[in-house]
This record gives sequence, C-alpha cells and structure tokens, in this order.
Amino acid sequence: MRALLEGRGLAWPAPIEHFAVVGSTNDVAKERARAGAAEWSVVLADRQTAGRGRHGHVWASPAGNLCLSILLRPVWTPERTMLLPLAAGVAASEALGEFGVEVRLKWPNDLLAGERKAGGILAEALSGAAGLEAVVLGIGVNVAVDPAVLPGDLRATTTSLRVETGRDVAVADVAAAVLARLAVWYDALASLGAPALLDAWRARAVPWWGHPVEVRYGDRVIRGIARGVDERGALLLEEEGGRVTAVLSGEVLELRLR
Repeated sequence: MRALLEGRGLAWPAPIEHFAVVGSTNDVAKERARAGAAEWSVVLADRQTAGRGRHGHVWASPAGNLCLSILLRPVWTPERTMLLPLAAGVAASEALGEFGVEVRLKWPNDLLAGERKAGGILAEALSGAAGLEAVVLGIGVNVAVDPAVLPGDLRATTTSLRVETGRDVAVADVAAAVLARLAVWYDALASLGAPALLDAWRARAVPWWGHPVEVRYGDRVIRGIARGVDERGALLLEEEGGRVTAVLSGEVLELRLR
C-alpha cells in the first residue's frame, strides 16, 4: 500500500493496518482513535464479519472487496465537518473512474453504477469533553463480488468493478486510488471550504433534482421535490405547499411517476 501511494506522490503520514478478518474496520479505527492514533491512520480488512452501513444496516463484506476505514481529526466548524461523507463520495467516484466505472452519488452515502450499488460510505464521529475528537470514514467498494452469491434482496441491486468492467482489479489498487483522492478533497475542504466540494458532488450526483423523492428517517417519511443540497450537505426537499425542509439524514428513494 505504501509503495502504491508513493507511486502517486504520497508519503503516507500514519500507520496502515491490514487484517484478514475483523468485525468492522470502523470499529477498529475507532479503537485506534480513542488510543490516540494519528490522523490518516488506515484500517483495511479482507473480510468483515459485522460490516454495517448507515442506521445499522448490514453491509455484506465477502472477501475480494474493499473494506477501508480512515481516521481523521478535523479542526473545522461542525458545518464543514458534516461535509466529510460527501468528500468521501467524490473521492471514491473519481477513484473508481480510474478503473473505467462511472459512479454516481446518491445522497447521502451511496455509490451507484447505473442503478446498482457499487459501494457506500459510513462516517462516525467520536466526541469527548472538549467536543469532536475524530471522524472515522468507512468506505466499502464492491470490487470482485458476484451479486449471485449475495442474499436474495441484494442480488438485483448490487454490482461490482468485476461485473462492470469484465476484468479483475486488485483491491490494493482501489484502496490507493481512494486514499489519494480523499487526501486531495480533504485538503480542498480545509483550504477552500464548501463551494468547490459541493460543485464537484453535484456534478456527480444522480440527476434527481426537480424529481419527486421519498426520504425515510426513523419512523418518519417525507415526500417532496428534491431541490439540491445546502452548505452542510443536507438534502433540500420541497414539500407540498412550497415549504423547503433541510434533511440531514435518511434513506432517499426516487418516486417514479406511472
């Protein structure tokens, strides 16, 4: 990994750990964060036994795919920190483009190739007495998985780099590409703020703006017209009557008119 990153002009500044099997790379990275690990510490695993997505959803993590977590310690405003999942999405989209796969970003954390999920992002914050101490970014990419081996409800909605390109891609190469692009967008977010990142994210977002969508979070369901994202990365939803609601979290689905 270090050699691949050096080939991209990056001398990685923190430990890179690799495991054959873990419960969750995010959980390991959070343990490292609590123990004082340096920013940009990386945890990789060949397989996860307890991988998860947002809202506790199970993330299938068979061998041959990217299971990656990065420890960050931003010293920014909370509003800027909230944009880290979008920065990770842009970075992952650009990285997968290097391997010939056009990835669109579905708010807030999905990586789509066509209409199928090629990966996802899970950001978890750690706070202490002084406030935010760290953010762990988990990035999962389906590199080699055959959707046919997944549980039935995932087979029709999942894809991988192998499926999309018809060739094998080394997981380490994907990891290096993702880390390199994340470093670029992290620096851009630190130095330039939200506008450049949001422009890049919007350019890669699924084209749902002006379309009816449904957002579910907790026990609540909101329907309306997707109008964009604000400077915090919140989804702007125009409800019936014209009221615009900023939604910070949830699962979004396009409502197709028949």
